Amino acid sequence: MQHDVSLSDKYDLNKKQVLLNGTQALVRMMLMQAARDKDAGYETAGYVTGYRGSPLGAVDFQMARAKFQLEKAHITFQEGLNEDLAATALWGSQQAELRGEGKHQGVFGLWYGKGPGVDRSGDVFRHANMAGTSTLGGVVAALGDDHTGESSTTLHQSEWTMIDSFMPVLSPAGVQEIIDYGLFGFALSRFAGVWAGLKCIKDTVEVTSVINGDPQRLQFVTPDFEMPDGGLNIRLIDTPQAQEARIIDYKRQAAQAFARVNKMDKRVLGEAGAKIGFVAAGKNWLDLAHAMQVLGIDKESAIRHCITTYKVAMTWPLDVETFAEWAEGLDTIIVVEEKRKLIEVQIKEALFNDRRGRQVLGAKDTEGQVLFHDSSALDPMMIAAKIGDILVAEGCGSESLTGALQRIDEATHADNAPTLASRLPYFCSGCPHSSSTKIPEGSRAYSGIGCHYMVQWMDRDTLGFTQMGGEGANWIGESLFSTRKHVFQNIGDGTYNHSGIQAIRAAVASGTTMTYKILFNDAVAMTGGQTNDGGLNAARIVQEMRGIGVQHLAVVYDEKEDVSAKSFPSGTALHPRDQLITVQEKFRNFEGVSVIVYVQTCAAEKRRRRKRGTFPDPAERLFINPSVCEGCGDCGVQSNCVSLLPLETNLGRKRQIDQSSCNKDFSCVNGFCPSFATVKGGQLRRPTVQDFAVPDLPMPNLPVIAGTHNVVITGVGGTGVVTIGAVLAMAAHLDGKAAGVMEMAGLAQKGGAVHIR
Repeated sequence: MQHDVSLSDKYDLNKKQVLLNGTQALVRMMLMQAARDKDAGYETAGYVTGYRGSPLGAVDFQMARAKFQLEKAHITFQEGLNEDLAATALWGSQQAELRGEGKHQGVFGLWYGKGPGVDRSGDVFRHANMAGTSTLGGVVAALGDDHTGESSTTLHQSEWTMIDSFMPVLSPAGVQEIIDYGLFGFALSRFAGVWAGLKCIKDTVEVTSVINGDPQRLQFVTPDFEMPDGGLNIRLIDTPQAQEARIIDYKRQAAQAFARVNKMDKRVLGEAGAKIGFVAAGKNWLDLAHAMQVLGIDKESAIRHCITTYKVAMTWPLDVETFAEWAEGLDTIIVVEEKRKLIEVQIKEALFNDRRGRQVLGAKDTEGQVLFHDSSALDPMMIAAKIGDILVAEGCGSESLTGALQRIDEATHADNAPTLASRLPYFCSGCPHSSSTKIPEGSRAYSGIGCHYMVQWMDRDTLGFTQMGGEGANWIGESLFSTRKHVFQNIGDGTYNHSGIQAIRAAVASGTTMTYKILFNDAVAMTGGQTNDGGLNAARIVQEMRGIGVQHLAVVYDEKEDVSAKSFPSGTALHPRDQLITVQEKFRNFEGVSVIVYVQTCAAEKRRRRKRGTFPDPAERLFINPSVCEGCGDCGVQSNCVSLLPLETNLGRKRQIDQSSCNKDFSCVNGFCPSFATVKGGQLRRPTVQDFAVPDLPMPNLPVIAGTHNVVITGVGGTGVVTIGAVLAMAAHLDGKAAGVMEMAGLAQKGGAVHIR
């Protein structure tokens, strides 16, 4: 029977079983917290702020789409200009009622940001966490980590930044737990006066699942804990010394007590009296569960082989009392944990004075060899092979276990097929960066954070980057010890707005000679095409650059767009984009810092806006006459465009334009090629569909699904792979089945390899 399902269910708190993804879960979590407070008789409000970045690149998009529901629940969403200023604003929300001027009894808040933003916000986290949270407020910080560097310049693990600020860390293992642990985080934050970190990685947040969204699904218990005078929450009058004493002497212990009384950490497989125990949290819990399944270890066989597993919810500070109860009688404890070890070191600390001789394995095995490495990520097959060998060595082998290990070994050795082709992420068709990143011969440039980062694997004499907001500051130091007199530095408008303007100020202050190319494409393209926060436009950038003392300024623009000289400050030099190289040749001879503002709208945004009728759509198209084309490829050199495709003919390889992906940039015609034909006013012909009778189609023989049925779909970003996953998940949901979809996109929105499972 098909269930009554609507796309609006995800934010309808009257619907319990809903299908949503991880970022949508953060929206529902806020709505659920508001409902819980209302049911408890509290008059509170909510506040969401932060800065976008994969795997939390769509949080602002989802929050904006839910504006009506959020405002109805008295929840304010406000994009932060950058992560640390957003965190500071959230710190301020916890102070709203301290002076008797608050509109509400408290404000519960959500901060979001990816790993590098967590790093840059460390100072705020330390200050705010030491100060504390409001009694009926509370803060959860969603930490977007990228363990494998698929869409980041570093491989990130945010837990240690949290620990440095004494912030507890919760590690959910999927969409359901993002909500559950988030609600727990608010309750913990209020009780212990701490900010609570919520670890979100692609394997747990870039996932779509059917979940139980009942606001009252969980009820939290307040532990019997001896509080200091005045409690642990934020105070109007305080000192750093008193704050440090509370956070060290009370807050950590309060967090552990709260986790213990609410039974957050759980035994899953096995029972008391087992001899071998496995511990994991978050994504690694999913890996461990998968590995156990591969090895054929279920509830019954775990008991038979004296095996038990332990699922950790709060990875720091570890609830050592509950852990000790679980670990009683164990001879060997194996901690499955990727990246720098956190749970393992706490377990070893807890057992340090234990004279029973229990061994704890994780980073290394009994021989001192690497067991679970610190770099990159772990995968279930590798984990299964490792723990299978340990079980055999510990005398827990069986015929089924031996067979499973043999199958893993055979599959591993069979996976030796050569790579036939690799799909490298690339600029979209008509991307402004294909033109803006060109530099004169003999010059060199640096890239930065954003889509233009990809220019480093193109033929553009551009190599090197910094952290977001540091663009060009590296040349301040390098220039003092280099024979080169000048470099170009690319910087996107989103990065400029976020923090990059400070780097330009630093370069001006130091007297460095360089040219910044500020690439104004009117969209934060890599995270979904959001507009620049605060209404930043190209004219304001020019004004700001003049204000900080830049003497040499020019604007280069795409003539097909509505760029008016009247909108810029008087005296601003404007040049069409075919003069970019000429302008750069002039600017590289200037002493000091010079700035070129390159104005051309993001190609992906052009396509979106044209569909909505909000952006001009030139009534012309380019075609290549294959009879004239000589296949020289100059059109590709001129445009760097992926819409130029090979055309195999009897006379050799020619070129053609993929009209379905062409974004009408027209830079491919800039060479000296007579094969191009321009059609003005014409429309692409749509194929005529003939009426035809569809016969009665027999239903297929559906396979019997016992347990979980897995599907992997591969393809190229932008061709509908993720859409297929969404359709399958919704179909399962309509049929009343549980479903989960994981999107492994990385940079695939730019045409790279992508898969969903």
